[in-house]
Order: sequence, then C-alpha cells, then structure tokens
Amino acid sequence: MQIKTTLIVLSILLLTACSSQDWQVRALPSDAAVAAALDHQPDPALLSAIELQDLPLVRMPVDVRPCCAFGNAQKVKVGSMSVPFFRYANTLAVDNVGPHAYEAGSFSFQKDAPNGSRGTENNGQIYTLQGGFIDLAHVRDTADNAIALFYRIYPKLGQAQVIQLPEEIGPRSIEIDEFDTSHLTAKQRWEVAATISVRLAYFMAEAHEVAQWHGYRSWAPWSEAVSAYSPEDLYSNMLGAKIALALINNNLAMNKTLYNQHMTQWLSATLDWLEPVSMAQTNALFDVIDGHWWDSNQALPSKFMLLKRHYELGDQQSPYLVPKALAQAHPKWDDIAPLYETDVTAKAHHLSLSNLIHGIDIDAVAQQKLIVADKFKHSFKHIPAALWQQGFSQAQFYQISEYNQQQDIIELREHQQSDAHSLTEVQP
Repeated sequence: MQIKTTLIVLSILLLTACSSQDWQVRALPSDAAVAAALDHQPDPALLSAIELQDLPLVRMPVDVRPCCAFGNAQKVKVGSMSVPFFRYANTLAVDNVGPHAYEAGSFSFQKDAPNGSRGTENNGQIYTLQGGFIDLAHVRDTADNAIALFYRIYPKLGQAQVIQLPEEIGPRSIEIDEFDTSHLTAKQRWEVAATISVRLAYFMAEAHEVAQWHGYRSWAPWSEAVSAYSPEDLYSNMLGAKIALALINNNLAMNKTLYNQHMTQWLSATLDWLEPVSMAQTNALFDVIDGHWWDSNQALPSKFMLLKRHYELGDQQSPYLVPKALAQAHPKWDDIAPLYETDVTAKAHHLSLSNLIHGIDIDAVAQQKLIVADKFKHSFKHIPAALWQQGFSQAQFYQISEYNQQQDIIELREHQQSDAHSLTEVQP
C-alpha cells in the first residue's frame, strides 16, 4: 500500500512538473500600434509595434536528448562484455513521434493539442524521401535551444551581451557585439532576433559534433565518438532551426504550452512534407547500407560502428539519400522498390540558414566561442595549435572538422587492419 501511495505521489509530481509553464509573455501595444488599429486601414507594420512585458529568462536546456546512433538493431557492449539477446531499436513510424516537450531530456508527458491526449516524446530515426534519415532528438534539441536564445537576445537586441552556455569540452559562450538597430521597425527587430537565435542554435549543434569527436560524454561511462559527425545529424539540427524560426515569427512560442503544442504540429507537418517511409522500410534501408555507412558487426559504443561521417559543416546542408544501385543489390529490394519510382537525387531537399537579415551580417556581430579544457587538449594534438589553443568559434569549426576527418581515415584503416588480423588468427 505504501509503495502504491508513493508511486501515485511521484506521478502527480511528474505530471505537475511537466505541465507547468516556464514562461509566459504578454505583448503590450504601443501608442503607435493602438492608433494604427483604430485607423480605417490599419498599417500592418505599425500593428507590430508592441513591447513584450514580463520577459522570462527561459531556462537554457542543459542536457541534449538521448539520441540515436546511426543504424538499426545494434548490438550493445558494456565495458568489454556484450549484452546478450539485446538489440537497440531506434527507428519509428511517423505516426508515433509523440508530442514535443521543451527540454524533455529522457522523459516527457505532454498534450499534442489543446484538446488532445497526453503522451511522451518518441525519438529515433525516420527515413524520408526528401530529407534522408532524420534524427528527431536533434530536430527537437536545436528548436529548444533557438527558443531559449531568442528570449535572451530579443530584449537586448543591438546591445553587447554574453550568453553563457552549458560546458561540453570546456567553457563556451555566445558573444554578441553592439550593432545599430535604429533603422528597424518593431516587426524587423523581432525577425532579426529570431534569425540570429536560430543561426546560433544551429552552431551549438555543430559545436556538439566537434565536442563528441574530442571526447565529450554526457554520461561518463559511455563514449559518444560513434555519434560524432553522423551523416544525419546536422541536417536534422538545421531542420529544427528552420521550424523554430517559423514558430517564433508566427508568435507561436509565447509560452511553454503554446510552444510545445505548435512544435508538435509543425514537426509532424514537416515530416509529412519530407515524405516519410514506413518503419519497416526505414529498417530495410538501414540494412541496405549496413557495411557501407555503418557496421552491424560492431557493438555500441564502438566508434567504428559508424563508417560514413559528415564533416561538411556550415549553413548549407544536404541530405544523404540511399542510392538506388545499393538498394537494388540488396535482398530487401522488393520491400523498398516503390520508393525508387522517381529519381531519388532529384527529390533531395537542401536546407540553408541566412546570415543576412535586414542589412545585418549576423556572423560579424555574433559568435559562439569555445575554450578547450585541459583534459581535452590531448585530443587536439593533430590540429594546428593556432586553430584552437586560444579558443575558437564557428569560424574554425569547418577547418577543425577537416583535420578530424583526416585522423578518422587513419584510425579507421588501423581498425579495419586490426579486425582483419584478428579474423585471420581465429580461422583454422
């Protein structure tokens, strides 16, 4: 009886925590907005001349969602021991995505609509005909970070400010210089703050890829090197940034509940637009690229379970679509043949984030800066010290990733030679 009571109390506490609103913004119209509203033909630009009251300091997400290593039904190893009879299933159907929850971490319980039913986030991989493999945790994380940044940047737009970010391989922050906003309308100020926020949120995702490669772990016993530069990660992150930009500019993130419900709807609509395949077909496509893009013979968290990595960091991202020739050569071709009735390369939807908005060069006024902590410095020994020793920003991410790519080629070759040698030893 006592156990049952405890469980009920815990459930109530969890539900209360998940349903609380962490922010609530009120829009106060200016005199110009009121005058415009009362005109015979209201000027839309003047109607946007509002001031946000009680601006909250929306909590900056501390932990990323548990995301999915590239592949399906992977074997898992804890230390040197394989976990018997276990496969990590990380694919799902598009109708089982679940309602979004701001900073969900590993648990959430939200409504998908005002009159909808409650449910939990279900994160994993979905293959889409236009966007390739999509990692839902990456989509959600970047959207959440964009919202948190917006409510820090907008109130001080044009002023110099420093935003401290959660550490990964050392201290990191966003530094924004003073810049002129006197020429901007109220609506343009909002749009500038939104565009800066989503761009910086995306660069946070790039920094996370670099950090994982250099040894960052959200859970100390578990290496995240297997996830570094995964081919679907940055495309998924940019997808989250694009959705967040739409939500902010449509005033759909004025409180936590509003944001969660509209993020749920926008995520669902976006996945539908990208043409998702069934869960069985996603699994079949992972089988097709087994041995090419990932290696099912390797157990998590082996770094070289991932064979194909994406080092092309930057504000333009393209999806990786499974080539038809590879699919045709696989025994499961019959299951996925309908997906190739049209040219897959022609369907690829490319994404980009703007650096210019209303005459403002974002990268000239806003940077994410990272300092490498002592315990991670050894992992940078293959990279020229001038690129990182005094700290670095998104301007150096691409160059650092190129050096990481060169090092990966060396390490993968050594890994494959070691595996081949071990195989030769065990054969009679």
